[in-house]
Amino acid sequence: MHAAFAEALLSPESDHPPGLRTWNGSDPGPRFAVYRNNLVVSLVDALADTYPVVQEMVGVEFFRAMAREFVRLQPPSSPVLAHYGAGFAEFIAAFPPAASLPYLPDLARLEMMRVEVYHAADDAPAMRVLHSRHAVASLWSAHQVDDVDAALAQVDPAVAEIALVLRNGLDVLVMRIGEVP
Repeated sequence: MHAAFAEALLSPESDHPPGLRTWNGSDPGPRFAVYRNNLVVSLVDALADTYPVVQEMVGVEFFRAMAREFVRLQPPSSPVLAHYGAGFAEFIAAFPPAASLPYLPDLARLEMMRVEVYHAADDAPAMRVLHSRHAVASLWSAHQVDDVDAALAQVDPAVAEIALVLRNGLDVLVMRIGEVP
């Protein structure tokens, strides 16, 4: 029953799982549909929280459609929501509608590194390094200022960069530390 329930939650075209009942004997289908929608929306929202710059780069509508497909194909495997979406960069790399933005998977990797560094143990060095074929540190930094468009105009996404993601206290910093030869 648990497997059928979980499968039905992530299959919008399927009906409610067999054996599902309500307390008052009414049709469980509409209630299950609300539960399914709430689950998917909460997971898409979690991805948007983890990948805010990716969402800004592609727009909310595109991001949410892409995230819904990711949720359907890769449901959570951990009860810790902060860990959800670790495979999103690889999903984006294989997602044909995102192919025109070759830097997007590395930008997603950078944003997941921010989450990992934020949640890293205090006694270990809380940092990650990303060698990218694209200017992902510069793209990410451009989205941290008031005039994003002006900042983005100064970035050539084709320039390969090395990014350092470092926690300083409770702040997570992203720095461009060099270009990849």
